[in-house]
Amino acid sequence: MRDILGLIPKPSQYAGAEWNAVRKDLGAVDVRVALAFPDLYEVGMSYLGQKILYGLVNEEPGFYAERVFAPSVEAASVMREKGEKLATLETDTPLSELDAVGFHLTHELCYTNILYMLDLAGLPLRAADRAGYPLIMAGGGCVGDAEPVADFFDLMVLGDGEEVLPAILAQIRRAKAEGLSKQDLLFRLKDLSGVYVPSLFTPDPAGPGVVPVYPRYDRVDKAVVADLDAAYFPLAQISPCGKAVHDRLTLEIARGCTRGCRFCQAGMIYRPVRERSLTRIEGMLAAGLDNGGFEEVSLLSLSTGDFSALTSLFTAIVPRCGADQVAVSLPSLRAGTLSPGIMRQIAGIRRTGATMAPEAGSQRLRDVINKGVDEDEILSHAARLFGSGWQQVKLYFMIGLPTETEEDVRAIADLALKVLAKGAGAPRLQVTVAVSPFAPKPHTPFQWERQISLDEIHEKLDLLRSLLRPHHKIKCIHHVPEMSFLEGVFARGDRRLAAAVENAYRRGALFCSWSDHLRLEPWLAALAEEGLSPGEYLAGRDPDGPLPWDHLGVGVTKEYLLDERRKAFEGALTPDCRYHGCRACGVCGGFGFTAALPHGAKDVRPRLNREVPEWLDRDGSDGEDGARPVPAKAAPPEQGRLQHKAVRLRVWYAKQGPAIFLSQLELALIFERALRRARVMPSFSGGFHPLPLLSFGWALPVGVASLAEWFGIFLREPLTPEAFCRAVGPNLPAGLSITGALAMPLTGKMEHPWGEDFLLAASGGLTPDALWAAWREFLAAEQWPWSHTTKSGLKNDDVRRLALRAERLETGEIALRLDWREKYLNPLKLAAAISRAAPQEIRLTKTGQLFGESGESAGESAGEAFFY
Repeated sequence: MRDILGLIPKPSQYAGAEWNAVRKDLGAVDVRVALAFPDLYEVGMSYLGQKILYGLVNEEPGFYAERVFAPSVEAASVMREKGEKLATLETDTPLSELDAVGFHLTHELCYTNILYMLDLAGLPLRAADRAGYPLIMAGGGCVGDAEPVADFFDLMVLGDGEEVLPAILAQIRRAKAEGLSKQDLLFRLKDLSGVYVPSLFTPDPAGPGVVPVYPRYDRVDKAVVADLDAAYFPLAQISPCGKAVHDRLTLEIARGCTRGCRFCQAGMIYRPVRERSLTRIEGMLAAGLDNGGFEEVSLLSLSTGDFSALTSLFTAIVPRCGADQVAVSLPSLRAGTLSPGIMRQIAGIRRTGATMAPEAGSQRLRDVINKGVDEDEILSHAARLFGSGWQQVKLYFMIGLPTETEEDVRAIADLALKVLAKGAGAPRLQVTVAVSPFAPKPHTPFQWERQISLDEIHEKLDLLRSLLRPHHKIKCIHHVPEMSFLEGVFARGDRRLAAAVENAYRRGALFCSWSDHLRLEPWLAALAEEGLSPGEYLAGRDPDGPLPWDHLGVGVTKEYLLDERRKAFEGALTPDCRYHGCRACGVCGGFGFTAALPHGAKDVRPRLNREVPEWLDRDGSDGEDGARPVPAKAAPPEQGRLQHKAVRLRVWYAKQGPAIFLSQLELALIFERALRRARVMPSFSGGFHPLPLLSFGWALPVGVASLAEWFGIFLREPLTPEAFCRAVGPNLPAGLSITGALAMPLTGKMEHPWGEDFLLAASGGLTPDALWAAWREFLAAEQWPWSHTTKSGLKNDDVRRLALRAERLETGEIALRLDWREKYLNPLKLAAAISRAAPQEIRLTKTGQLFGESGESAGESAGEAFFY
């Protein structure tokens, strides 16, 4: 794919040039696997599951895990036109040449993207049509009922993958050495914990489920990592090229949640709760920031606010984060679990968004879903957020929950208004109400319930919008109803839907989780053509009947789920088993109950830092909410200290190889993170969101190499140019290198060049003679009109005066000197126009920048200079 990077949008995402990307000697590798995320790079690079498995596999010398993401539609069009196959980022190896490809199934709307990626790789879509390698595998939350795509996979992994994936790769290595067939390998792999081989089950002609081919392989139980503290975690996470959706250091502080929300699939399938120890998390944070240079860290779990030692954790990490201006994000917070002390510390560093998830507007409905939070707690939490400086709060709700009435929908608006009132007086106050239609999910107490129709969804949304419309400080947003419709069909689907998925893909259904790509028509046509009705899958299910996922065990028993369903309709609450005793859900053993999972020798049980969570422990209260106080030493540095300017440098660098595809915006982030990794302290701007004082010269076009780029930077601590170069240089990704630095005056504008030197070469089908002929014609002309499109529209320029020199060298290259004193134009587009060639038919390299009357580099007289 790298041969076409100059032709596709966002080429840096396909170049594999990121910091911390793993590169291995392929001659020393036995088994190669591609970790495939069926969505765009900016989405997939946010996914922690891929980061964990990528680092884990690459710890083994004989294994190599590479990455691949779904190309954009525009990129795929170029790939097909040029005959390029989908390949890995790290080595540009086509997927068909690997031993295995593992897809992450994170949601149901990615299913056609899986087929899209297989198709672009030149691989048959269905497992039955693929005779040999690579093995096509899947893992992730959707494997709990992945029957709608089971026909496309050789195997799936149910549950935690850290122990299973290396075991699979070891068996692949053994099978290759023995010359084992794929079918024989799959039969061997079925004995691994959590491995589901769909071909060893066939559709049940009498119902929606499947029947086993082999009687002793009639059920697959999830794999469980018993002790998260002992599990692998990546300490050198890849820093993306360009902004990912969630571009930050992600630390998984706990896995699992037992709050018992009856709509929540993740809360059921990822049990039990396993917290990492404070010491382990502190070490992960320090190493992650040192290795990655991230400016934000996220403390991630299904319910971060429920972490039993959250205040102690925050006390430990805030000094480092505050000193380095690293924002701290706490997703998945519950009302009543975030102390004012923690709020103040977040606000003192960098304030990220504040969210709460009441899920339902009325207390009656919150009890039905076992949310376990009352209105007083929600409003008290909102008041603390506003009192700590937050002015924007987002509230998450669902509509269409079982037993919901019109009054419950109206209660959403009422609660939003009460939250708004808690922030009265804030100058930029805004409350966002985010609404998602409820879709029943497998392995939950509501897996038997109906999903409301599209018409009902729109009626409820119309009512809610009408109630909130008069209130200008409340913003109402909602999940696309058509997405929820499809999610509901495929979340509880059976194998018959595989034909509809393939049919919809052939009709162009792609990137269906993106609102600008979603079209319902191809799906409805595909379902109809396969003789399937959406209503069949959205309807309620018989609690005594079979389900398509009955052969897949996630630990919670059907008896437990039915009991929770009964309690929902009674409005009865089930306390959290972490602190209120075992509820006999089936996941754990050792509490006087028999576990539904065959744990063997594993000690699977809740693992907590505190038997009583700090947010419930009133001892040592700070007098506000019972949380332990955060010491004063945790305070971040004063704003004035961050803005101090001790040194100013002009830094020269080269941009070559895969780095030529980095844009100016991407470079700014890359250099900021390189500074953080090097522990070089830049000066920051003032304001609400301080940024490093880093400025660049003219933006080099993507695809152009340079031996002479520069940026200006202020440092808040004294540092010589030589020390800067030696510190930052080793912390740059492939293709970027520091070539020198100059000390500059602290005041005044930094001088810009008046011209630049380039080397121009022919590429592709263009010959050096044809290239030179075009430039000779240009040089002989007195004028050279050029019409070109800019952001402000069509422009007409005489560009002859911009070229001071064009000389053909013995190598066939042309040495150019361009004069920008009259105006600056895109040098790649300009060179292509004069060359009468497409941009991909020429190679342009900047070799120098011209300052002053003599055309020499500026700054020597400004202070000490150092060049590599």
